[in-house]
Amino acid sequence: MQQFLTLAGRRCAVVNLDPANDPSGYTPAVDISELVSLEAVQEELGLGPNGGLVYCMDYLERNLDWLREQLAPLEAEGAYLLFDLPGQVELFTLHGSLRRIVDLLSRKWRYRLAVVQLVDAHLCSDPAKYLSALLLSLSTMLHLEMPQVNVLSKMDLIEQYGELAFSLDFYLQAQGLGHLAEAMEGSFPPKFRRMTEELCEVIEDFGLLSFHPLAIEDRDSVRALVALIDKANGYVFAGLARQGQPPPELQYSAGVGQDTSDLWEAMEEKYLRGKDPVPDVREWQQQGERQGAAAAAAAAAGRPAAAAERPAAEQQQREAAG
Repeated sequence: MQQFLTLAGRRCAVVNLDPANDPSGYTPAVDISELVSLEAVQEELGLGPNGGLVYCMDYLERNLDWLREQLAPLEAEGAYLLFDLPGQVELFTLHGSLRRIVDLLSRKWRYRLAVVQLVDAHLCSDPAKYLSALLLSLSTMLHLEMPQVNVLSKMDLIEQYGELAFSLDFYLQAQGLGHLAEAMEGSFPPKFRRMTEELCEVIEDFGLLSFHPLAIEDRDSVRALVALIDKANGYVFAGLARQGQPPPELQYSAGVGQDTSDLWEAMEEKYLRGKDPVPDVREWQQQGERQGAAAAAAAAAGRPAAAAERPAAEQQQREAAG
């Protein structure tokens, strides 16, 4: 994601708040390991990995002045921040430290945040595991109380553990979940069927869940995900605020939606039916360079980047039509 945003012309910085993370694939601008070491915590306090992570989050909450100091120069540069958080379930669904940290970032420090939760797509091959993923995602949304984008990641591996019982859009839309209980018949005693049906009904009654498909090497899925995140955290509305007018989110949010049905169909064709190769990464990089050049030209001319890109896009459409 950092690579994609950088190629798209954004000043992007990663803030690693996962003490168990080994950021060998990237260089974080802020690293929690400079504040607290998970290995040292486990050794000195006799804690396991889960207990150690909980302690580290509590320790971070007690030392938020360190985090504020680390973020200040990045904020001054106008960097787009990616917070890499631990994947431990308790931190997102039960424990209070992470929730209070996120709440402070959002409400007091005025960061425009959106939570992006990644769920391995291969869980869809097992109805019981998919139901567990739904409950986890819903619990996270209710616990953190933040705009949240739920992602089915590793779409290229979705059928590695078996064929899907339903079409891809069933798993992405998370509707009609009563069929899951039918698909799980025989995998548990009949007395649990009623409980499963009730759990599915609870998820549907909230009406909050849907998933976005992601294959990290598929530029279309990454681009669509970035657009969705930009809408969730308000980045897409940057520069539209006017004094004495309602927030731009209320004025324009209905007009920035996108139809993802074509993307869903393309990914189903590609990863569930074995068609279409993965796009060349070089084409992705060239497009990012063109976008960056357009943004620079727009900044020099004193107009939004979208205005610079629109003539080129219209020219491409005319050429395609011709």
